[in-house]
Amino acid sequence: MQTYVALLYSIILGEGRRVVMSDLKAMAEGLGLKNVRTLVATGNLVFEARTARISDLEQRLEKAFEERFGRHVDILVRGAEDWLKLAAGNPFPADTGDQVAVRVMRQPVGADAIPALQARAAEDEKVLLVGGDIWLVFSRERPSSRLLAAANHKRLGIGTSRNWNTVRRLAEMVGRQ
Repeated sequence: MQTYVALLYSIILGEGRRVVMSDLKAMAEGLGLKNVRTLVATGNLVFEARTARISDLEQRLEKAFEERFGRHVDILVRGAEDWLKLAAGNPFPADTGDQVAVRVMRQPVGADAIPALQARAAEDEKVLLVGGDIWLVFSRERPSSRLLAAANHKRLGIGTSRNWNTVRRLAEMVGRQ
């Protein structure tokens, strides 16, 4: 058995409808996934499964989500070892956890995408590419960042963002396999 992390992109289904984490956990267990755990109510799963191709797990989870909740949601999966590597690769460890985020990508982003993001960053914001994922530090002075809007599916491909606090807590969960 291998441990995996699954990240759901935007699980908001509309007014009056939200995904309850116990329902998400039950969906994953219905697929035969083991030791399914959730972290915060934003679509983070940790589970165990027989070693499989990441793309197969993503497709199975996406199909099950659509069947159960009536809407397609992109789901990104990483093996425990890859998640621990991602967490260890935080290029901004000195910055505050809620200001630092990583956009975890389904397909690695090329270095050519970074200058466009840096052009949207405020003076006190930072952007770095690490292993195909994009690490960001957001301004505490600006309530809305142009950088966040620029780091989207249309420009970069399928991905989802998690703040450093969530990344670290998921790493702790998979580290305790």
